[in-house]
Amino acid sequence: MNSLFVPALQAALKHPTVFKQFDELQSGESFLLINDHDPKPLYYQLMSERGNVFSWQYVEEGPQWWRVQIKKNNVAGETVGEIAAKDLHKAEVFRKVGIDFCCGGKKTLKQACEEKGLDLVLLEEALNNTTNTAGPAMDFNRWQPDFLVDYIFNQHHQYYYNEAPVISDLLSKVLSRHGNQHPELQEINSLFIQLTGELNVHFLKEEKIVFPFIKALMQGNSTGDLSVLNAHASLKAPIQIMESDHEAAGEVLAEIQKITTNYTPPADACNSFQFLYFKLKELDEDLHQHIHLENNILFPKTLALEKQLRK
Repeated sequence: MNSLFVPALQAALKHPTVFKQFDELQSGESFLLINDHDPKPLYYQLMSERGNVFSWQYVEEGPQWWRVQIKKNNVAGETVGEIAAKDLHKAEVFRKVGIDFCCGGKKTLKQACEEKGLDLVLLEEALNNTTNTAGPAMDFNRWQPDFLVDYIFNQHHQYYYNEAPVISDLLSKVLSRHGNQHPELQEINSLFIQLTGELNVHFLKEEKIVFPFIKALMQGNSTGDLSVLNAHASLKAPIQIMESDHEAAGEVLAEIQKITTNYTPPADACNSFQFLYFKLKELDEDLHQHIHLENNILFPKTLALEKQLRK
């Protein structure tokens, strides 16, 4: 495996060199990035400009050197996101074993098992033992992109707009009363402020740019008026940015989940404290379902339609 020692590069050449090395990888190949500080901003830049087509694994995390194995995903084989999109019962299997089928949905089953240390054969048996009994009304994979857009806005965006202020008020109340005894509340509050700040901007971009373009594509496909394709650049870049935003939100949620021990209230928690953790867990579950619908169903459907119409 090749190595790239980033501190030896001129500042202006660091990111272009990393991108060049990544682009030259064959599917399934990797290289080791070595840096003198955490290169996490590069992760988000890669996600934004290349999409969720790589894995990022820390080999060493400071204090002097950070070593990260960056691997170009093998696109052969069905991804966990595609599997989950076709059958929600299989998505539940992934959830139980801790496989992220939302932000990490573009990994193959084998890659996901390797990262989690799971037995591929046993997981395949568990997946094969599920039965897809979901009725057509909730078979999201059958829904058209414009209908999915309306569902996501009404079901998930509106949920967030209603519930985020409630959680914020609860956090302020519980923090003021129990912050001295439970200093973790201050960290949860900071993470929640970060999460809502990012989501507010993210939802605005979806509602003002991505969702209207998707609806215009669907209308153009129906009427034959494809002027929208001439008036707008491709959706590929905005969707990559959306997926990068999803990845960042998923990491904040994972940190909150870790701090709260999977949203388990402490033994001395009052009713408000318990309710806070309940509402945080609800938000976590809703956002993961939201991300799953977009990353694994809405965005692939839309990009396929746009590609077809641009031929």
